[in-house]
Amino acid sequence: MLEGLRQFIADVVSPQQPPAFDDNGYQLAATALLIHVMSLDGEPNDAERRKLHSLIELHFGLDPGSADRLIAQAMLAEGDAVDLYRFTSVIMREVDEAGRLRIVEMMWQVVYADGKVTEFEDNVVWRASELLGISTRDRVDLKHRVAARRPVTPA
Repeated sequence: MLEGLRQFIADVVSPQQPPAFDDNGYQLAATALLIHVMSLDGEPNDAERRKLHSLIELHFGLDPGSADRLIAQAMLAEGDAVDLYRFTSVIMREVDEAGRLRIVEMMWQVVYADGKVTEFEDNVVWRASELLGISTRDRVDLKHRVAARRPVTPA
């Protein structure tokens, strides 16, 4: 499964072409953060991949093909990154506070896509939020808001 995803990425984005932050740099940076969060608890499942794709299409106003290309490019960028600062610095330069709050909310939506929050996911959202200038109160409020919107699954 993972190999199939890697091959898809290789087919969409040429491996000789390093991911670059262009006019849509904040979109690439935000998507890379979401991919990082999605990958923390192991192999991303279908629910997480669907959530990522729908968030990218909805929040960035992209068609499915453009969203696929952005996700593929962000996966490469995320794989090359050594820390979160590479992405959060771009977002800080290009996005106002309301936009950064939306990005943190998107991170929580990806975290909750599989129905659980791991310690690693919580920690990375906390660190990214700090780098994005989002207060602890806002981060926790967003977490609770996203958790409250999750569908209830019968026991």
